[in-house]
Amino acid sequence: MTLREHLYELRHRLAMALVALVVGCVLGFLWFQWRVGPIPSLSELLMAPYRQLDPSKVLTGTDGKLLQTQPFEAFLVQFKVGFSAGAVLTCPFWLYQIWGFITPGLYDNERRFTRIFVMLASVLFAAGAVLAYYVVPKGLQVLVSFGGDAFITALTANDYISFVLIMLLIFGVSFELPLLITMLNRIGVLPYRNLRKWRRGIIFALFVFAAIATPGTDPIGMMVLAVAMSLLFEVAVQIARVHDRKSDRQSVIDGWGDPEDYDLSPDDKKLKKMREEKAAAEAAGTPPTDDIT
Repeated sequence: MTLREHLYELRHRLAMALVALVVGCVLGFLWFQWRVGPIPSLSELLMAPYRQLDPSKVLTGTDGKLLQTQPFEAFLVQFKVGFSAGAVLTCPFWLYQIWGFITPGLYDNERRFTRIFVMLASVLFAAGAVLAYYVVPKGLQVLVSFGGDAFITALTANDYISFVLIMLLIFGVSFELPLLITMLNRIGVLPYRNLRKWRRGIIFALFVFAAIATPGTDPIGMMVLAVAMSLLFEVAVQIARVHDRKSDRQSVIDGWGDPEDYDLSPDDKKLKKMREEKAAAEAAGTPPTDDIT
């Protein structure tokens, strides 16, 4: 396509994505107050952690409800929650529009890898958000317990909803860490040997990040996020180890060095098997496969 056609295509894709976001925002705005069959309303889901607080720590007479201190605060909160929920609900559609725009410029193997990447990114984000949802009540219990009996909790709607949404967002985005590391490893920017060398420093940095990113100096949320990110980081490191080992063996088979150059043993069983497969392929007159993905 010409440059003008590319711009028209981009405009069309962005318009379709915007329409999806608007529709999702309206649905989320309505879902805030009304149940959808057996599914609770968004207000019930978001208020569940608040209503698990110790009744002796919450202002009496509110019946587990939040305070509205400004005339339009309830509307703004409902709009904020509706937009967030709508963006999540319609993400397959607007991600498809982005995917449809960039796909023509990718090779087949890149398209396959991107599909897997997008799918895993969605699953990991949802897993992080679900974990945050179960961590929020514990974190609130700890936060409102400071000060003993000298304070009573009476949270405003905007402060509480913002706290919950930020927790969901931080956990969801943080759970994308293994995908980021795996992607950098696949393109050769972050090899396993560097990850192994920097493991302690990275884990320490993850704990520092969790302490800074967690809102409200919540120790429960900070520890859960730091431990979860450390475990995910270790999973990514092991994936990088397996990938780099396979890549190193292929490099030896292709004649790009000796096993010792890649910290491989000359008696490596998988290396011997790959050599036998290459010899058999050459004897049969068929080119060996060198796909290390």
